[in-house]
Amino acid sequence: MTNITEIIATELNKPIQYIQNVINLYDEGCTIPFIARYRKEAHGAMDDTSLRTLEERLKYLRNLDEKKEDVIKSIENQGKLTDELKKAINEAKTLAEVEDIYRPYKQKRRTRATIAKEKGLEPLALTIYMQDKKMDAPEILAKKYINADLGVASVEDALQGASDIIAEMLSDSADIRKELKAFYVKKGSLRSVATKEEDSVYGVYYDFVISINRIQGHQVLAINRGEKEGFLKVKLELDRDEAIKISEKHMLRPGSPAESFMKAAIADGYDRLLQPSVENEIRGYLTDEACEGAIHNFALNLKPLLLQPPVKGKVTMGLDPGYRMGCKVAVIDATGKVLDTTVVYPTHGEKQEAECIDKLTKLIKKWKVEHIAIGNGTASRETEIMTAKMLHNCPGVSYMVVSEAGASVYSASKLAAKEFPQFDVNLRSAVSIARRLEDPLAELVKIDPKAIGVGQYQHDMPQKKLEESLDAVVEDCVNSVGVDVNTASASLLERVSGLNATTAGNIVAFREENGEFTSRKQLLKVPKLGPKAFEQCAGFMRVAESKNVLDNTGVHPESYEAAEKLLELCGYSLKDVKAGKISDLTEVVKKYGEKKLAEECSIGLPTLKDIVKELVKPGRDPREALPAPIFRTDLLDLKDLKPGMKLTGTVRNVIDFGAFVDIGVHQDGLVHISEICDKYIKHPSEVLSVGDDVNVVILDVNEAKKRISLSIKQAK
Repeated sequence: MTNITEIIATELNKPIQYIQNVINLYDEGCTIPFIARYRKEAHGAMDDTSLRTLEERLKYLRNLDEKKEDVIKSIENQGKLTDELKKAINEAKTLAEVEDIYRPYKQKRRTRATIAKEKGLEPLALTIYMQDKKMDAPEILAKKYINADLGVASVEDALQGASDIIAEMLSDSADIRKELKAFYVKKGSLRSVATKEEDSVYGVYYDFVISINRIQGHQVLAINRGEKEGFLKVKLELDRDEAIKISEKHMLRPGSPAESFMKAAIADGYDRLLQPSVENEIRGYLTDEACEGAIHNFALNLKPLLLQPPVKGKVTMGLDPGYRMGCKVAVIDATGKVLDTTVVYPTHGEKQEAECIDKLTKLIKKWKVEHIAIGNGTASRETEIMTAKMLHNCPGVSYMVVSEAGASVYSASKLAAKEFPQFDVNLRSAVSIARRLEDPLAELVKIDPKAIGVGQYQHDMPQKKLEESLDAVVEDCVNSVGVDVNTASASLLERVSGLNATTAGNIVAFREENGEFTSRKQLLKVPKLGPKAFEQCAGFMRVAESKNVLDNTGVHPESYEAAEKLLELCGYSLKDVKAGKISDLTEVVKKYGEKKLAEECSIGLPTLKDIVKELVKPGRDPREALPAPIFRTDLLDLKDLKPGMKLTGTVRNVIDFGAFVDIGVHQDGLVHISEICDKYIKHPSEVLSVGDDVNVVILDVNEAKKRISLSIKQAK
């Protein structure tokens, strides 16, 4: 069977021992965040992305081995397993290869070939297939198989049955399928044509041809959706004569009396069985690759969105815009606690707008609001216009338009109802919008990652795989930041390494019943949170109220003794850490010698470096080092934009062909991949991430279609 460790080590270009160590830790029930953060010596400080890739490949290769075992057992039970066949199965590198080898031995529905076999025509087909140069002509051989009782009334009937069997043999040949698929990818093309005359978003694909080896993932997904919705007809095109030559190379023996019969059977098998089947496989392969790329892109966009810098220590007003139901308003304090709520109607006329401004101004002054978060949904533009007018009389207050993707889903959820039983659905949404500004991560973890709105075609993806990928991103983000055990919601705690919905809920219940946690050790008193779960989660939990300052750092309890010894050797104590008097610890450690210190503290060098980093800034939030979000006090309108204008914007979405940038108007502008930078890049994510602040220049504005074309490279 497959040597999984060797394969992954080669693919990741890592020592075999590191790979085996990670596999062992994974099999012991350790999570990726825990392995990445607290077992660096075991894997050479691989990052979480590499460890996720390792985990994914491990699952795939183990599934591959299981499939091989099942296939070998199935063929053996049929009495058809040979050493050569077993070797071919064991050497297969993909599930698709195993499926191709297994194809002739699979239980099939009743086909023309199986019907022919039922009529006793398999020996005739195999004799013809051997193509002995001394054999009789097929027409002569067929006479022996005429049997009216079996439904073979004539020579023609016998030959047709033999042809059907040979055609299926062609279609089931693993070697032919492998070569034909490679030929499709190398020489084939995809064509899509319109099935409707009406205009649509698929217009660019109404008469579209592209080589299979050049098609982009976003094109595949768009074409698939257009086909599904009935706007497009799609076909893969390939030189039929060349494809049949490939088939003949494997099955035809020139000079035999059966040559012309075999050629006809091969052509029939290609047209009727092989070509449609391989085309479906190629379409499936293209879709799988496109989905893989889209899921990867979704994950890339999700991570920086979740890790947006929080706006801490400010009173925030959240506005959830709307027409008929009005604009829902919520004011929250620096901890996210709701201070006030109301509903205003800025879109119902000038009088109502004036009343709205007066009412919100009073709220701003009453609660000393510093920031306003405006949802970007229906009526967002009108609400932003009203806000800009209002801020002329509210010095020091600024606003920011935030994505409200998923807010309505959260507002109607059981979680929101439990959190805010006193508010209706609409007001909950306003609270969520405000909290997205104060602490994006803590709020966004309450929402299904697919609903956050930073991908494309998410509804076309394999939902389980998309969910697993995005959940992994959320898990990595939550654990990289750490969680305050005394303020975190159950939704946030659930994402911590080693915890699940039950243990997260139990932590909240324990906190409510017994008061604030005063140490990490107290977590062991939480029902169903055993030693293994504690090992996995403890380092990611922060207890600011603890007497031991280490409980408010990323230092794992298993390393407390080492951390204290490190401080002692460097002339410090935990009191110095708490008082912030060890700012020069990094220099002291270097002077002492990192390697020597690590040995004396009985820890590895990576762990030593991590401990030093945590001791210098206990309770630090890594998000604070990122650029702060852009706030505005005034706004632009689409009609105000002119080609050549230079503006500052925030990247909202990174896609295959470019990036969408918020420049302060209701419509995001598109920076095409060719306008991102001067050097060649394969994908925008190489240089841009969601949340990046960028300088742009306007290239074109189409008011009718509400499209803005931007350039980053020309703004430099």
